Amino acid sequence: MNITRNALAMAGVCAVVGLGITTRAQQPPPPAPKPAPASDAAPAGGTVAVAKLSPTTGSTVRGEVTFTQTEKGVQVVGSLTGMHMGEHGFHIHEKGDCSAPDGASAGGHFNPTTQPHAARDAAARHVGDLGNLKADPYGMARANFVDEKISLTGPNSIIGRAVIVHEKADDYTTQPTGNAGGRQACGVIEAKK
Repeated sequence: MNITRNALAMAGVCAVVGLGITTRAQQPPPPAPKPAPASDAAPAGGTVAVAKLSPTTGSTVRGEVTFTQTEKGVQVVGSLTGMHMGEHGFHIHEKGDCSAPDGASAGGHFNPTTQPHAARDAAARHVGDLGNLKADPYGMARANFVDEKISLTGPNSIIGRAVIVHEKADDYTTQPTGNAGGRQACGVIEAKK
């Protein structure tokens, strides 16, 4: 009699467990995640490139700059740390080579149109002249602007070139460098995959 009761009890447990499994299997699958809002995506037909800047010897400057092709030009958005308070020259250099300890392997300013060095808003300037970044008392600097001369395609493409941050402010007149001093950080611009 005990064996029969135990067998019936076990059968009941199996039936309950079986029902639980069947019930769960019949539940609808969870809803698919919603797509990201359009504002988080790159512009339609846009190209994006990124440069991760590392310090040169004796420097602490580092950061990241993103370049996004838009209808009005290239949107430049960057964030850097480890800088001395004040303004620092910010340029695209001709070679995508940051191997030299002082950043000299990046060559001079990117200047495919053979123009004089000048401010970013000048009618005639090096394509790579992006003005100055201003670091706050905590050593942080940010960039957020659209530039009409640089491009991510064609003859003015900056992909494969280098971003350089300098130790001093660009004076916009001294040729061909703006007297911006040594190179404090270097990063190669690479197309985002």
